[in-house]
Amino acid sequence: MEPKNIKAVYFIGAGGIGMSAIARFFISRGKVVAGYDKTPSDLTRRLEREGMLLHYDESVEKIPQACKNPEQTLVVYTPAVPAEHEELVWFRANGFEIQKRAQVLGTLTRTHKGLCVAGTHGKTTTSSMCAHILHKSHVECNAFLGGITQNYGTNFLLSDKSDYVVIEADEFDRSFHWLRPWMSVITSTDPDHLDIYGTEAAYLEAFRHYTTLIQPGGALIVRRGVAMKPDVQEGVRVFEYSRDEGDFHAENVQIGNGEITFDFVSPIERVNNVKLGHPIPINIENAVGAMAMAQLSGCTPEELRYGMGTYLGVERRFDFRVKDDRHVLISDYAHHPKEILESARSIRQLYQDRKITVIFQPHLYTRTRDFYREFADALSLLDEVILCDIYPAREEPIPGVTSKIIYDQLREGVEKSMVSLDGVMPLVESRDFDVLVILGAGDLDNFVPKIEKYWRRRE
Repeated sequence: MEPKNIKAVYFIGAGGIGMSAIARFFISRGKVVAGYDKTPSDLTRRLEREGMLLHYDESVEKIPQACKNPEQTLVVYTPAVPAEHEELVWFRANGFEIQKRAQVLGTLTRTHKGLCVAGTHGKTTTSSMCAHILHKSHVECNAFLGGITQNYGTNFLLSDKSDYVVIEADEFDRSFHWLRPWMSVITSTDPDHLDIYGTEAAYLEAFRHYTTLIQPGGALIVRRGVAMKPDVQEGVRVFEYSRDEGDFHAENVQIGNGEITFDFVSPIERVNNVKLGHPIPINIENAVGAMAMAQLSGCTPEELRYGMGTYLGVERRFDFRVKDDRHVLISDYAHHPKEILESARSIRQLYQDRKITVIFQPHLYTRTRDFYREFADALSLLDEVILCDIYPAREEPIPGVTSKIIYDQLREGVEKSMVSLDGVMPLVESRDFDVLVILGAGDLDNFVPKIEKYWRRRE
């Protein structure tokens, strides 16, 4: 289906945060937007108030007539919906265009200028930074992000006049191959998802293929030193960036008194005295990548400076939940060894004279099996490491692969222990932690509000 022919969009499983963001985008574009969800929620009720036609029981009869023309209706579904779902079966039997969320984002990059951020790590922060800069500038943007922004309390932004759409380009299951970026930042290509790709070479090949999808006239902004060799079409400009060198980089970095400032060096125009609103050392490099794409999209120096100064971060990305002289509580989504290494370095730099304890929940048996030594090396930068059981997500257990293999590799001198999830709160209540980091992409983060509440009540 040609995007210009889409008159109506029907969602099967409309109530998820990712699906609802796309629904709101099409509502803002004046399309007929309707759908099904299993249960009503605050989010679905908001969608209904905004103009979406929703129902909550499987029924072909309840599909609006405006959504029953296969030449003009796009159907979007979530993989959580069973294949035998009555409405999904009907749409398939009647020749409708049916797409998953990643495919729809790809469709949007064919009708808008996609500003995409890919990479093993750093993509959520970098994409949300870029989106915030653009949103606060005269350029504006739409955005579909991988985390809830602290500035807006949502993972998406809408504009009824901007042609730009910021998208977090996810390499899992090769989803980013659906995209046709106008510009892209690639933050990193450290091997991950080897359960999907099998080898590092295959992983890097997926990123190489992704660079071929950038549209002529656009640009690739790739972190200096990545293992992947870009393969862009003729007419695509290629830039390098990093914290300290490249076409875009930072100079005169100042870190102290809870603040970070630097000068943004660019082949377009230098921007001095940039202050990070979310002052974490790792965010200097993320900011350089975000500012590069925003500047190439037309943001002025004043807009770049204002955007970075007012950016507040993303939930679970170096998220300070308590920060005072007695306690510091940080929630961080980092779950790849390189991410943890960078987080540990930033935390150590911020709190050089305080005891730093991390409670870490490994994510996936395959990732633990493939990188347990690297996990141990990164965690060993901190003073005390407490390990929880592996969060399996989609995987079945692998014999011999437990958190113990990380535990056994931790360096000498690091305090170490293991704890079950049931033991996390009793442990916290029995200790007086100084700097405590809750680390990982699993369900350990569910304890963060409880820890925060306990600490604040005890004060």
